[in-house]
Amino acid sequence: MESEIASEFPPFCRIYKDGHVERLMGTKTIPASLDPTHDVVSKDVIYSPDLNLSVRLFLPHKSTKLTAGEKLPLLIYIHGGAWIIESPFSPIYHNYLTEVVKSANCLAVSVQYRRAPEDPVPASYEDAWSAIQWIFSHSNGSGPVDWINKHADFDKVFLAGDSAGGNISHHMAMKAGEEKKLDLKIKGIGVVHPAFWGTDPVDEYDVQDKETRIGIADVWEKIVSPNSVNGTDDPLFNVNGSGSDFSGLGCEKVLVAVAGKDVFVRQGLAYAAKLEKSEWEGTVEVVENEGEGHVFHLEKPNSDKALRFLKKFVDFIIG
Repeated sequence: MESEIASEFPPFCRIYKDGHVERLMGTKTIPASLDPTHDVVSKDVIYSPDLNLSVRLFLPHKSTKLTAGEKLPLLIYIHGGAWIIESPFSPIYHNYLTEVVKSANCLAVSVQYRRAPEDPVPASYEDAWSAIQWIFSHSNGSGPVDWINKHADFDKVFLAGDSAGGNISHHMAMKAGEEKKLDLKIKGIGVVHPAFWGTDPVDEYDVQDKETRIGIADVWEKIVSPNSVNGTDDPLFNVNGSGSDFSGLGCEKVLVAVAGKDVFVRQGLAYAAKLEKSEWEGTVEVVENEGEGHVFHLEKPNSDKALRFLKKFVDFIIG
């Protein structure tokens, strides 16, 4: 007899009374490939044997013919999916990073992390941090993965993510700034359609609709981070909250991308404004796509606006 449903959180997941979780989207995967059909080769490598977590690496095929000592910018990518769905192996992320790597001529490392509800926050943040440290263990050229040892320019490390991954990217750059002894030098972060929220709207243009606000709060409080003492005002989610201080952000530049029809648009703009006003000494660039929804660039990758955003993102990495 099939177990009864305990709770449902469309469009993300369904939780059954016997404890098992059914994800309602973001479950398809695509294998890595050393076939250079799209001018990019990819492979999966385990970075955390204890938790069986991998990264997917993407390398421009022509880089296999690079002269000795010639290095490529390194992009560390953290996928979105509300902390619940998707992975580096999802077609949407595999295909997007293939295009980024081909266009930017960079090496990319896409990070798998534990997801809610089986592993609620802060597991995803702990895993992202552990992956970043593992990647930087190659900075002296003697890490476990040849592609990173040979090809990564550790003076040009970029960290980026969309949605939940944009949120995690911000927090990882903050941690890199705090952990000065580790000397994790991140040149820039790309915070794309970041999932930042709070109990109250950030301004008069932010989402006022009570049902929408309750819906987002429910996903965070009941599935993603049930251990948050202060619900959606948890500093991990309410990044723009009054107590937040960005002065220690551990990078030189930030690209903030927002979409006009995204529920998170005002939070993203408030984040950029707060960064500008803070004592952090880097530069902020804001890209706003009016009339587009959350992660439109992943869902409609061949649309004009998505291709223009891809160019902007690539310029951020190579500029």
